[in-house]
Amino acid sequence: MMGAILNIGLYHYLIVAAILLVLGLYTLATRRNAIGILLGIELILNAANLNFVAFSGLGGGNIGGQITALFVIALAAAESVVALAIVLSIFNKYRTISIDKVSRMKE
Repeated sequence: MMGAILNIGLYHYLIVAAILLVLGLYTLATRRNAIGILLGIELILNAANLNFVAFSGLGGGNIGGQITALFVIALAAAESVVALAIVLSIFNKYRTISIDKVSRMKE
């Protein structure tokens, strides 16, 4: 016997996106190292992507939201590459990735 058929609507996608946004903001507010901050930014961008795709599904063939989500994914990948290069450079110089310690070690 098959399980119950799930009817997933826009409301459900918006709830998941709101949870991702709150988790991303919480991560940004509480993390003190650069990697944690990057993860928080990625969660926020994923929440925005989920909203773009969910609302594009309402358009009946409109794929503008999905194309925008692809651009955001490409932007997030480029941001991650540049940010991780900066983090590696900071780690090589200061031997820490803590944002608080690095901001006090300015030359």
